[in-house]
Amino acid sequence: MPPAGLRATARIHAVADGRGGTALPLLSGEGPLALRRTRTASGAGAGVMLVGAMSAPLGGDHLTVEATAGPGAHLALASAAATLALPGRSGEPARYDVHLTLEEGASVRWLPEPLVSVRGSDLRVRTRIRLAPTARLVLREEQVLGRTGEAPGLLRSRLTVERGERPLLDQELACGPGAPGGWDGPAGLAGHRALGQLLVVDPAFASDPPTAAVLGEFAVVTPLAGPAVLVTALAPDALRVRELLDAACRTYGC
Repeated sequence: MPPAGLRATARIHAVADGRGGTALPLLSGEGPLALRRTRTASGAGAGVMLVGAMSAPLGGDHLTVEATAGPGAHLALASAAATLALPGRSGEPARYDVHLTLEEGASVRWLPEPLVSVRGSDLRVRTRIRLAPTARLVLREEQVLGRTGEAPGLLRSRLTVERGERPLLDQELACGPGAPGGWDGPAGLAGHRALGQLLVVDPAFASDPPTAAVLGEFAVVTPLAGPAVLVTALAPDALRVRELLDAACRTYGC
């Protein structure tokens, strides 16, 4: 039997155009993963907006975003609206994969809107990033556990980052029914419904590394063993998480 659910992939390739700008020779979306070119604030890079063309991911769906920034290319990726993980008829989990590749001198900003884990859903998110030593990355992830007054679904998320073919970050999160016990307790999310993180990898940090800091009762700055910093925040709602991450973004030159 063919696998249940929708399969769709969005592919993006950014290259330096030789005139100080960035071109997009490949911009291809399928199904719910529609792509639109946008302008960037600086005008030097290329902007791409991910626009949901239909409800997804449902249980059994497998969505993939693949983006490559070639040498010296500058790419800004965003999404137009929050992504809702919804239950499907098959009872199978949905998958959402993001693969980013940054070559020498490239920069990528991946700033999607929040992911909302709807009651009854089961979503596995996997983000894999490979950077050259001279590349710069800004990555934001925000997750909301259930809609207003609603219990969350099961959400499992893993982020792995390699810089110069060496591991920089590998972390995994599981929340909701079926997750390891205590995920919503004081040693986990402490009852909060929204969480987020901001990862900045910048070669400039090698000579001027960020320092560890506390941004509030449930937000911290963690320098990584490399030219990178990770900001993690918990809050009662997505608005407060965004405020904390935006403040951190201004501090670290996003």
